[in-house]
This record gives sequence, C-alpha cells and structure tokens, in this order.
Amino acid sequence: MSSEYDIVVLGSGFGGSLIAMIGRSLGLRVLMIERGSHPRFAIGESTSPLANLLLEELAKQYELPFLLPFCTYGNWKRTYPEVVCGLKRGFTYYEHHPDKRFTRNADRSDQLLVAASPRDDIADTHWLRSSFDSFLVDRAVERGVEYCDHTTIDAVRRNEHSRWTVEGVKSDGRFEVTARLLIDATGPRGLLQRLLGIPEVELPRFPKTQALFSHFTGVLRCDEMEEFRVAGEPPYSPDDAALHHIVDGGWMWVLRFDNGVTSAGFSVTDEAAADLGLPGDHERAWSTFMQKYPSIGEQFAEASAKLPLIYSPRLSYCAERAAGPGWVMLPSAAAFLDPLFSTGIPLTLLGIERIAKILAESWETDELEVKLHEYGNTTLQEIRSTAEYIGGSLRSLTDFPSFAALSMFYFAAASYSEMARRTDQRSLVTRFLAADRADFRDGMRKCIQRICANPRGADDIVCLAADGIEVLNIAGLADVSKRNWYGVDLQGVIDNSHKLDLSQEEMRKIIATADWV
Repeated sequence: MSSEYDIVVLGSGFGGSLIAMIGRSLGLRVLMIERGSHPRFAIGESTSPLANLLLEELAKQYELPFLLPFCTYGNWKRTYPEVVCGLKRGFTYYEHHPDKRFTRNADRSDQLLVAASPRDDIADTHWLRSSFDSFLVDRAVERGVEYCDHTTIDAVRRNEHSRWTVEGVKSDGRFEVTARLLIDATGPRGLLQRLLGIPEVELPRFPKTQALFSHFTGVLRCDEMEEFRVAGEPPYSPDDAALHHIVDGGWMWVLRFDNGVTSAGFSVTDEAAADLGLPGDHERAWSTFMQKYPSIGEQFAEASAKLPLIYSPRLSYCAERAAGPGWVMLPSAAAFLDPLFSTGIPLTLLGIERIAKILAESWETDELEVKLHEYGNTTLQEIRSTAEYIGGSLRSLTDFPSFAALSMFYFAAASYSEMARRTDQRSLVTRFLAADRADFRDGMRKCIQRICANPRGADDIVCLAADGIEVLNIAGLADVSKRNWYGVDLQGVIDNSHKLDLSQEEMRKIIATADWV
C-alpha cells in the first residue's frame, strides 16, 4: 500500500468500483477503501434502459469492455452466468385494497404494465448486488486499483497544498494516506457527510416513509395465481419486471433473480407504518402487512427470508452539499429517494459520467475545483427535481388512475432520453427526467400541484398528463385505448421523430440497423 494517491474512493459498491476503474483508465493512482467486505447485501437492484445505455457508453469510452455484456440480459447470461441477475422487461403495478383480494378489473384500471424492451435477450436486469458488486471489485483490483477492506476511516483533513490526509485503521494497524481528490461512494448518510459535518436537508413536500425488506425464496409468481390472469396478451410476463403492489399508504416491490431469490419489501408512510406496528416487532409487522392484503399474502405464503428483515425508519435523505474543495459525492451518497421508479442506478451512473468527464478534461487544469463545484450543484438540482416528481407520485398512490397518469411523465422522459442518446441527439435533453426541459417540467408541476390539491381527481389528471408529456412523448404513452398496457411502440417513435429533430426516414434507417430493437 502506497502513501500517496491521486484519488481515494470511499466505498466499493458498484459506483465506487466503476469510478475507481475509470480513474485508473485515465492513468491516475487510485485507492478504494471499504469498511466491510464482499460479497455483501446492498439495496438498489433494478436497472432501466437509460442505466444500461449509460453503462455501455462508460464501458466504451473508458476502455472497460468486460462491462459490455452486463448491458443486456441475454449477453449477461451468456458471458457471465456465474454473476447473478434477473430479467427486467418493464414496470408492473397492481392496485390493492385492505382486506380484499386483487379485483382484476375488466378494463385494467387497477393495473399498469409498461414495457422497457421488446424482447428478453436485450432486456434490462435486476442486479443481485452481492454478486455484481463483488465481481466489480475483483475487476478493479485486476486493473490496478489498490483496495483495502475491513478498514475504518476516522479522520480526513485538507492541508495547505490542497491534498487530503486520510487516517484510519485496517487489519494490520493504523494507516495514513494522502490524495488530491476524495470520492464518496459510501451511500446515504455516508462517510464524508459525517466526517465533514455536512448537514442533512429536508426534501420539500416529500412524504416521510419507512421501509421493511429482505431477500426471500419460495415467492409465488403472479402469473401462477388465478386472480392476476386477464384476457389478452400482455406486453411481457408481469413478473419479469420491477413488480409493484400499490397499497394504502405506500407500495411493495418484488424483484426476481434467476437463482430463485426474490428481493421484496414495502415502503409506507409513517402513519401506515404505525398501523403495522413499526418500529416494533419486524416479523409481526411483516405478517400484519401480509394479512392486510390477501393476494400479496398468498404470493408470500410459502416464502422464507434468507436474511433477517431490514428496517429503515427513514428512507429519504439529502445532503446539503454534494461537492466541495477536493471532494465529491456520488449521487447515491448525496441522497436517497424512494425507489418507486428505479431511479437510483441511473442517477448514480449519470453522476459517474459527469465526474469521469471532469477527470478526463480538467484534472491537469486550474478548472478542476470549479468543475467539481458545478457537478455538486447539478447533482443536487437533479435530485431535488426527481424528489419533486417522486413525492407527487407517492401522494397520488391513494388514487390508482391518478398515479398511472402521473407515471407517464417518468416513462416519457426516460424513453425520450434513451432515444436521444441512441440517435446522437443528446443535447436535446441533458438532465434526468428532462429537468432541463422547461416545457416538460411545467406540465409535470401542474399535474403534481393538481394531485396535491385533490389526489382523487383522476379524469382531470389523465388529461393534464397527456397534454404535459406531449412534447417528449415518442413512445405512444397516455393512450387510453391501450388500457394501461404499453408495449414497445417503434411506429410511435417513427411518427414522432420530429421531436428528436429527425425525419421519419432517418429514424426508420436507425431502427432498421439497431441492435437494441
């Protein structure tokens, strides 16, 4: 172990390992420090088309070709069958009511299915983080990142030469190293937030939620249960997705991995948590939840927890600052939002993309500190914008049609952002959830304000949402004739190619040769 580095990365989850490897690809000396060891449990398991596209672009730009198979389900399974993942074809939502079985409305008004890919082979994935993170740490070490686990850092201080001294204890005693830049990848309420005394700030109007979760075996698939079967051919098997059960005061996630393990848990408001007995006996709270929602209870009737139930008394978190002189936080360390739309991984990858660009272009210049400051501001602006949307969506859960309508903003922004990158039109949208598009943001805010005033004004919200997403809607969303089932609509992309500053003929040619179709 050396005593001097260019970068010290704090934490070795997927984000820490990825930015550490990029640093090495740029010729920098990198040390990555981990408090625990791998493999280990971690939350943040579900990707999206934008997340996988970002991973692909980072792999190509920074000469990390071994990452490319992880960008699609089929290539992952063929190349790295030993690294565990799950198939994610889209986003599935079912509405539930206390003490009633799932009703399966004929008009599908109590469900929402939105496809993210047209077929399994090029689909997104769920990451079993204990498997994936461990793989990435090994690859980082192979590429020259120095790595210390079972290591506690108890002090960081910056000297007059603009270098950090990092002090702590590892297995063979105390250590001290110096670095020009610290990158915090330790997660919410992480290391730099504590050691630098960075205050935590409230997210305006964001509902206060608690969570209870674990990994399970023996979880029944919804497509094996009669009450979830409906006439017609859904755009994908509803279980091969990020599956969400919408309940009073919150929602539950069900993410399946190919090794028989299922990640599951619920996020509920403080009031709903108190009704379940939280923060008391966790096993009893879980059992009470299952009894309260009979169809979910049947799905988990034979399930066994592989880990003790994990309780989070407060999900949401945001730091006052995400960067400072000689330090930055990954978005995953700067904030944590409710995972209702799987926003954690793409936000983190966007942050990594921005930090990597700063390292590549400004490391040897006097602009480094300015660029880090700009990164911090951009990260927090993006987090606040995303929190505003997710907060409104959580409030809309009391009325499923309103929630389904508001969800169209996420899917419109995600599909547009992905297609803008794929067609080399990325300048049209540069922020997550199109936060830099005022025309789109205004429509979203109008819907959120309407929901806060009257969460059950579904008819009004449906119309407002359809109008609000129109400027970015290239995926045939907010179409009432589809009755809440949205497959991949390539014709819609062609018909709306002008929104990407392309002609229909140009879009047809792109689609005809694309490997993502």
